[in-house]
Amino acid sequence: MNLFVTGATGFIGSHFLKVNKEHELTCLKRKESSPRVEINKEYTWIIGELNNFQFDHLENKDALIHFAAHSPNPPYDSYENCFYWNVLATIQLFEEAFKKGIRKFIVAGTCFEYGKSGENYDLIPIHAPLLPTSSYPASKAAASIMLSSWAKERNVQLKILRIFQVYGEGELQSRLWPSLKKAAKNGENFSLTKGEQVRDFISVSKVAEIFLDELDFGNMSESNLLIKNIGSGKPQSIKNFAEFWWRHWEAEGVLEFGKVPYRTGEVMRYVPKL
Repeated sequence: MNLFVTGATGFIGSHFLKVNKEHELTCLKRKESSPRVEINKEYTWIIGELNNFQFDHLENKDALIHFAAHSPNPPYDSYENCFYWNVLATIQLFEEAFKKGIRKFIVAGTCFEYGKSGENYDLIPIHAPLLPTSSYPASKAAASIMLSSWAKERNVQLKILRIFQVYGEGELQSRLWPSLKKAAKNGENFSLTKGEQVRDFISVSKVAEIFLDELDFGNMSESNLLIKNIGSGKPQSIKNFAEFWWRHWEAEGVLEFGKVPYRTGEVMRYVPKL
């Protein structure tokens, strides 16, 4: 397939480029950005923003893969900025893609769209209410609702893949797994919350492979809309996750559970029904 990819230098987008073997990709990126991991393949790179590039590059593409997201890591940007980029600029891009003939779309969603609903289910179904608790998740939830409606109106095929607790190489250094790894390698102690939060951790390489598999649109229903949870199916507490990797890296320091307070509004369980 000939694909147009946004967010191609981001955490998940970079791994998608890395694992791709057969598809031709045209990738949108900001001027100074570069992939988070080493890419051993040549791709066509377009410099610009979602709302500012030569839209002619969307022509003759079989599908649009949308990894780009504004402010996906805490501390999140303002509601205004998150909603501009994740909702308004996104629908403008999809409209341009539609005008250029694209009829297949895949969007990287997030488990945090479910928000407080996560605590109401042992396994969160895709039809759970979207009850996000902050700006970025709220903008992604709004985008899911908007794009679902748009896809039905335009009669195009749309997949929204809600990714659960993804981790791995190329992840933002302030997040749990890379900061845990850094402390372990440096022989330092590491402070955490009590670690009682339950998450479905999934490696970024596995997520990238799933996105490649989803390029087969044969599993679409008659509604032309598929919303899917992406996880490992192996929920665990943050405490257990941290202890596993601490042993894996043969860390000499100490994991200091309870030294960090929970975030305000912390959702204690995010586990998907797959």
